[in-house]
Amino acid sequence: MSDSTPESAIPERPDATRRQDAHDLRGTPGRPEHGTPPRSRTSVWVTALSLPPLALLAAAAWFGRSVRPGADDWCFLPAVRDDGITGLVGRFYFDDNGRVANAVLVGAYAKFQVAGHQWFGLVSGVLTLAVLWATTVAVLRRGRLTVPRGLPLLVAATATALFLFVTPNTYKTFYWPAASVSHTMPPVLACAALLPFLVARSRRGRGAALATALVAGLVIGTLSEETAIVVAVLLVTVLLLSGRAVAEPSRRFVRLWCAAGVAGVAAGAAVLITSPGSDSRRERFGAGTTSLVAPESLAASLRGFAEIVYTVVTTWQYVGAVAVGVILGLLCRRPDGNTPVLPAKWPLTACAGVAALLVSGYLCTVVTYPVFRERVSAPSANRLWNDYLLVYVALLVCAGAMLGVAARRRAHRTGPLQAACAVLCFLVCFGPAVALLDLDANMRARAAKWDAQDRRLREGASAGAGVLPYERLVISQMLEPFSRQGRSYWPGGCVADYYRIERVTDATRPPGRT
Repeated sequence: MSDSTPESAIPERPDATRRQDAHDLRGTPGRPEHGTPPRSRTSVWVTALSLPPLALLAAAAWFGRSVRPGADDWCFLPAVRDDGITGLVGRFYFDDNGRVANAVLVGAYAKFQVAGHQWFGLVSGVLTLAVLWATTVAVLRRGRLTVPRGLPLLVAATATALFLFVTPNTYKTFYWPAASVSHTMPPVLACAALLPFLVARSRRGRGAALATALVAGLVIGTLSEETAIVVAVLLVTVLLLSGRAVAEPSRRFVRLWCAAGVAGVAAGAAVLITSPGSDSRRERFGAGTTSLVAPESLAASLRGFAEIVYTVVTTWQYVGAVAVGVILGLLCRRPDGNTPVLPAKWPLTACAGVAALLVSGYLCTVVTYPVFRERVSAPSANRLWNDYLLVYVALLVCAGAMLGVAARRRAHRTGPLQAACAVLCFLVCFGPAVALLDLDANMRARAAKWDAQDRRLREGASAGAGVLPYERLVISQMLEPFSRQGRSYWPGGCVADYYRIERVTDATRPPGRT
């Protein structure tokens, strides 16, 4: 039937027949191939395929019961207990780093003390899944695409598992609340700010989207310097591309939304950079403007970022993002039941996305190099990569979706390709599952020792002791008092504050040799 055939010439068909045409997954619309599974069967296997990543997330959340404070946590807990969240905000702004929004989120979990650390993984994991799920649904609706039920959940669950658990150091990415608040959650919150934009249809909805972009930018700017860089680069990229890649009816709104986001990020960054706490942090680490743009620092940052790129690109589990994207491209349909057509400007958009990822990743490495030096590309500092890794996963899904659409339009049968991608989506969960089991064993062992020491220190403090021995309980290269062969006391002072004593000493050394 030609596209030019008038609607009046098309005979009316029963509703059930029209639904079958729209939901057909193979062959020409209206003429299902022999053996084509009904849409309900496709929904079943797609939903079943989301169970492995969901199980991975559920297991990781359950293992969170063994998380105990360490490193910076020791300093946050007594501060929130004694001065509340507002006290912590003041401390961050005037003394520590200037991250006001960061202090609010840290205070939100530190308010519950140890329990806050144990529940943090569950809350952050569910939030990540919910945001990515809602974003996937909103993008499909915005593009007027229909998919089998369960497919948006599969995309979101796979992306969540890859983002949170395909990492050299899952503890610092997922379980350590301080690192998650600074590097893992900010990109998720930035993604959540995209939702009002995607669902805006009316004038009021567009106004709400603009206000959300402005406020979200302000929050991101005072939450994480690295995520603020990523967001700003992405928004500027969209602004530059809007003249070619965005249709005229939506172009003005897109440009206003990007401008609002950039303005919010700039305002938040200004609050952070001009804060006394930010000045104090730069002085502590010698990370002034001169050191950031020094040729040797820029060159070392480039080498460090190249090592990060190599590590990420050679991590084969990320192929799961491409696989789930291919499944999405194979199964998505237009409202008339036909296969979508790739946008005319997709090569330009794809190249711009890759360029934005590389530029933002390098800039993130530049601003963190003066603090971490050669360790900026080490697995122990991989949490610094999370600010742009979510963008990497999203680009892989989009690339897979375009491949799926192209394959659907060229291939007569796509069943084998669907099966291969389904197997890949299943296999990529094995490595993270094994790593999680090993990490759980280590966390349970540390939790038992931590709880025993916690009781001993509390009993000693109740008895009036001012100085008590402390045993280092290291996990996943987390900092503990008396590191560097006992030369580093930090965060020993915070441990003493937590137990309301004067000082802790190294339990591995004889009395008098602290």
